[in-house]
Amino acid sequence: MAREDGKRNFALRDVDGNETSVFSGNTPRQAALKAARRLEDVADSEQHAEHHEIRLREKGSDKVHIYEAWAWEEDSPGDSPDWMPGQITKANVSKQGIKHVEDI
Repeated sequence: MAREDGKRNFALRDVDGNETSVFSGNTPRQAALKAARRLEDVADSEQHAEHHEIRLREKGSDKVHIYEAWAWEEDSPGDSPDWMPGQITKANVSKQGIKHVEDI
């Protein structure tokens, strides 16, 4: 279900089907990237990052978008604003598929 600004809401689901957080984005991938940046296990480089499965249910539907996600920290860019910290968390995701709630 899209909001007025075109963004959609996606609920983060754990392995038991509990929905713990909500992320918004124009696409499921955008919401998955936001969720991936909040992973507990953040590595010091992309090569050392541990991969996790993220499941996002689109609010207003029974679609569950499944992603493989990983996150790492790196130095902020040289032209970053003063308020930005020296280390930032970056993330990447790879779509594994879509399932429906009743199929899980």
